[in-house]
Amino acid sequence: MVQDAQENLMEKTNWHWRNTMRPVRFFNLDARAAMPFFALLLYARMITLMITIVVTIIFWYVERKGLTFPAALRTIRVWLIGYNRPAWFSFRHRRMRDYG
Repeated sequence: MVQDAQENLMEKTNWHWRNTMRPVRFFNLDARAAMPFFALLLYARMITLMITIVVTIIFWYVERKGLTFPAALRTIRVWLIGYNRPAWFSFRHRRMRDYG
């Protein structure tokens, strides 16, 4: 009984290490997706509120689809720019892979 309590206490002292690599959350979104809220604080106008709401909904949808915030930004970059990266040498080009 005492040994179980001591093991439980030792496990509780190491709980903080378990959460060190978890992403920071802000109202159940990735904290990096909360950047439009800071713009809203600095420039409180109706258009900024609308942009903040739209961006928040987009990133909420992206997280529901299973992408993380950095992966969503890379996907948006590929969607806007395309797969062709002319500044890279041909041996540095990566092939698209689908692990799904």
